[in-house]
Amino acid sequence: MSTRFGERIRTTLAARGPLCVGIDPHAALLAAWGLADDASGTREFGLRTVEAAAGRVGVVKPQVSFFERFGSAGFAALEEVLAAARAAGLVVIADAKRGDIGTTMDAYAQAWLTPGSPLEADALTVNPFLGVGALDGAFSLAQEHGKGLFVLAATSNPEAETLQRSVSETGRAVSADIVSVVSARNAEHAGAGEWGSFGFVIGATVDWTDAGIAAFAPFAPILAPGFGTQGATPSDLHRRFGSMSGAVLASESRSILSAGPSGLAAAIDARVAEYREVGRG
Repeated sequence: MSTRFGERIRTTLAARGPLCVGIDPHAALLAAWGLADDASGTREFGLRTVEAAAGRVGVVKPQVSFFERFGSAGFAALEEVLAAARAAGLVVIADAKRGDIGTTMDAYAQAWLTPGSPLEADALTVNPFLGVGALDGAFSLAQEHGKGLFVLAATSNPEAETLQRSVSETGRAVSADIVSVVSARNAEHAGAGEWGSFGFVIGATVDWTDAGIAAFAPFAPILAPGFGTQGATPSDLHRRFGSMSGAVLASESRSILSAGPSGLAAAIDARVAEYREVGRG
């Protein structure tokens, strides 16, 4: 099996379907689960979610901020959750949205993408709005170690529209420019017929035409928040993503996590079945 991240995701999607379970220990969810709003509670929350997800889905996405708020103890809890998820055979996306310049960005990449690092994940979400070129160190390190990146391209929050829809000197929307530049990097590294390892974050509620985005090549994974609580449903997958729907990781967190620890596994099973049914349609 290829060690390239893009091909790993391709295999995972084929075997387990598109559902990506977010690990988001909001204070309200911790309370609903009967857990303390502290590092110990986030650790327990994360480990229980990993246990329920393992063998049911292929990908989990811990939201780093909910661990980070507890300082060093929170990061220690996150380290345990990341390690447990990877040991369980899950593909782990660290949702940290890091973005900076020069050696600072390099250090972020080293923290999350270096094999053996305490915070090692399989992929990292990154912010390109200081310039895609500012992420060069992260692209290189991910390529070297068979890791992946998910580059913010077209997010669904209304605050981002002015920037992301603005037209650059290329005559395209900024979102479209990001997809184009990153796709060119994928084309340099992916073998014939392979998926690229540098994917995109594109909201499930985003209008692609409005964002100036079209189908891209080579195929690369799309991390799509917006399913579940934010309004998109499994039946929206093909309608919203069209020919690219086979590359989508449908990210859901609160819609599943709200089932609580006793109902979590059943909620995941039910959602997986919904996506499977849509895939047969």
